[in-house]
Amino acid sequence: MDRQIDISGTRIEVIERGAGPPLLFLHPGIGIAPDSAVLNMLAERFHVLAPSHPGFGESGLASDTSTVEDLAYHYLDFMKRLDVRDVRLVGVGLGGWIAAEIAVMNSSRLSQLVLANSVGIKVGDRETRDIVDIFAITKEDLASRSYHDPNAARRDLGALSHEQRRIIARNWESTARFGWSPYMHNPKLRGRLQRLDVPTLILWGESDRIVSVDYGRALCKAIPGARFELIPSAGHYPHIEQPARFAQAILDFAGEGRHETRTASPADTLSP
Repeated sequence: MDRQIDISGTRIEVIERGAGPPLLFLHPGIGIAPDSAVLNMLAERFHVLAPSHPGFGESGLASDTSTVEDLAYHYLDFMKRLDVRDVRLVGVGLGGWIAAEIAVMNSSRLSQLVLANSVGIKVGDRETRDIVDIFAITKEDLASRSYHDPNAARRDLGALSHEQRRIIARNWESTARFGWSPYMHNPKLRGRLQRLDVPTLILWGESDRIVSVDYGRALCKAIPGARFELIPSAGHYPHIEQPARFAQAILDFAGEGRHETRTASPADTLSP
């Protein structure tokens, strides 16, 4: 069942699947399709909620929502509005950046965090480009860098409906809006990651040539107790190229923490 939810005056489209503990799936810049195989696989164990970010898909966009930090606050409101707790928070690419910002702001509703091929931090010095400029290369180059098998990106745009093409363009525009300056990162986020107090898994498609494996390992190192796991035969979108391996890694990680009781941090228990 899919639905629309009003979050602080903004209508958000949400893909909803399955039953069980809640899992919030935050999509990369290319969006998320209702028939995405990975959502159905995760729904075998979880109540999966996969919203389109504000400005993406058919979701509205408030005039004061202009940064990834704004998106993080939006999802804190989203979880409060649905009153979901012990949430497995999963983010891919841009969605991983949003998920990390959420977790350092307020992890009281989270039980686990999974970041896959996430952007969001600065790893190298000011002269080093950590993340390929996706707006400065051809579509063919972007596909070859994004996928283990570039054929996975091929589609006949002429065969798509006007509405489908509009959503593709809208997702691209919104990716630029939220990720352009500074490019695909928050300069303060890396230093804030030491605040993370939930079990964290970093998944990385080993053929990613948008954000390297070394970048992923640096992200993992910045998060206390985080674990790093490569997904073979996958690029920047492992949930698309290897949905079964991607879902199984999350299910295995969730199983490890099934009998653990999360200890509240001081930040969770402070009075307003």
